[in-house]
Amino acid sequence: MQHKKEAYWFYRFLSIFYDDLVNPLFWTEPMREKSLTIAGLDDAEDLKIIDVGSGTGFTTEGIVKYVDPTQVTCIDQSPHQMQHARAKESLHGAKFHIGDAENLPVTTNSYDRYVSAGSIEYWPHPAQGVREAYRVVKPGGRATIIGPIEPPTFWGRFLANTWMLFPPENDYKRWYEQAGFEDIQIKYLDPGWYTGDEHFALSISGRKPVDGPMESPKIPEPKDVEEEGLLASAKTVGRVVLGSAAGGAFIPMALGAKAIAAINGTDDPREPLTNAQKSVLTGIGVAAAVGVIALLTRKRD
Repeated sequence: MQHKKEAYWFYRFLSIFYDDLVNPLFWTEPMREKSLTIAGLDDAEDLKIIDVGSGTGFTTEGIVKYVDPTQVTCIDQSPHQMQHARAKESLHGAKFHIGDAENLPVTTNSYDRYVSAGSIEYWPHPAQGVREAYRVVKPGGRATIIGPIEPPTFWGRFLANTWMLFPPENDYKRWYEQAGFEDIQIKYLDPGWYTGDEHFALSISGRKPVDGPMESPKIPEPKDVEEEGLLASAKTVGRVVLGSAAGGAFIPMALGAKAIAAINGTDDPREPLTNAQKSVLTGIGVAAAVGVIALLTRKRD
């Protein structure tokens, strides 16, 4: 899904159940609150903030606990995700614009804080997106990006990277350093059900030097060639199907882990199963039972 067109169509359908099923599994309220502790949102009440890849507004809801919604600008390439954010009462007054994280439609040095959560995974050129974060924040301002970390196992990496980008931790640090940020801080994030040896995600934040350049050091600009024709359309459909299948595999795996954690009493009590998650678990259980019964009946015959 690390292609803008593919991500657009992916979220065209995922937006329907994103808040009720996906978000509560992989990007929870406790994770959100912890990630924003290094964003410098409580330094002043009149901070001007840009939320890049704002999606359905879940992260924005965390941001407006610190500042008035009128101080927040939300940027996303998916109108389907954005319509869910616009409908949230807590975000009334915020500004919403369709835009590209790697080519933001805002002027240089225009925001006190930059926040982007769950978006870098879909950027074709992450280093360029981080350079844009540096460009749009004011001198002395902070930019915070939250994203997943590459799984440690071979099969975990294969499945994850078939879905979207899971950057290694060192890549996040390198992109920030190359962009010119200083005072780089990191917080590690894990959903309550997660029991892996390595962390699930991270929040990285850096400050734009007061006396530094307005923009990051120049690097060769990435050039995307938009393919056209039947073959290009077939590639897009293929990527959407394959990426969606890989992403879909994460949901039952995470739901199973969450259900086991709930039974064992090790899940975070602040992250209860939603009705949508319970429905999916019930459906998986029914399908498994039907499959077992059909297998046993066939053996008897």
